Amino acid sequence: MTATRSDRTQTAGHFRVGLLFAVGSALAFGMSGPLAKSLMEAGWTPTAAVTARLAGGAVAMAVFASIMRPNWVREALRHAKTVIAYGLVPIAGAQLFYYNAVSHLSVGVALLLEYTAPLLVVGWLWATTRRRPSNLVLAGVALAIVGIMGVLDVFAGAHINLVGVGFGLAAAVCAACYFLLSDKVGGGDDDGTGLEPITLAAGGLVVGAAAVALLGASGVMPMTFTANQTVIAGWTTSWLVPVILLALIPTAIAYTLGIIGIARLRPRFASLVGLSEVLFAVLAAWALLGEAISVTQAIGGAVVLLGLTLARQGDRTEKVDAATWPETPTGSSDIEQTVRRS
Repeated sequence: MTATRSDRTQTAGHFRVGLLFAVGSALAFGMSGPLAKSLMEAGWTPTAAVTARLAGGAVAMAVFASIMRPNWVREALRHAKTVIAYGLVPIAGAQLFYYNAVSHLSVGVALLLEYTAPLLVVGWLWATTRRRPSNLVLAGVALAIVGIMGVLDVFAGAHINLVGVGFGLAAAVCAACYFLLSDKVGGGDDDGTGLEPITLAAGGLVVGAAAVALLGASGVMPMTFTANQTVIAGWTTSWLVPVILLALIPTAIAYTLGIIGIARLRPRFASLVGLSEVLFAVLAAWALLGEAISVTQAIGGAVVLLGLTLARQGDRTEKVDAATWPETPTGSSDIEQTVRRS
């Protein structure tokens, strides 16, 4: 009985730590839109803003990884397929598709399309594991999506463009891949052959930055930089300020926290927690750009939180083998360590 209670306490603590990292990641990601918008209002193209963000984040993460994990380059090369896939799809792909969606759609509709990613995650895991999510999980997903519609207030002057819808759905696929690929990283194996979150973030950002820069330099996508002054929270400042903040907060810090958090949460629930990024983005837009928060948005935020609560409760009621849904802490059982190594 004592051992069982100890295991439950350890598992609960593992979940709380993962949730803390995931929410911190969503908070950091939420800063991206307002900071990037300040650059685009100063004459930068979306591709230029994404390139600066990813390149700066790659430099920051490379320095951090070299200090914390000196052999990260060799580790990244050993897991080259995973690192390249992560850099091209969840990092470069999601950013480019989203900004292209915004160029054809209102921001609200583009964000709503990208944040259908939790539905894709739930559907993918349902199809591949053949385990139907509980009614509470499905209800949580539905409520979270309804809440996001309220937060984004998408029906206020929204316009639809099929090309933009295609880009938005492509961004959603990339966002879903972010949760699924990050779930493969469990903090490294005991034998030293696993892929550490720091290595995945650093290597992925290097690959993503190179891919986006190549697209811009080749002329496939327009890439224009300017040295014009930017305005953040009513403060006129150098373009370097938003670029540095973009590189550190919603890029290097956000991806690292996200990978660590998702590795400790089920990807399905982690993807729902990721919806809170929209809440933080709305707050950041209010603080940095002076964009007001409506009553509809506030109600939508409450609905999102209710959806997350239901989804988490549904996860607790499901009895799924640890090989399918890794929830217990590393080292808590021989079975889990065998699964992680396989």
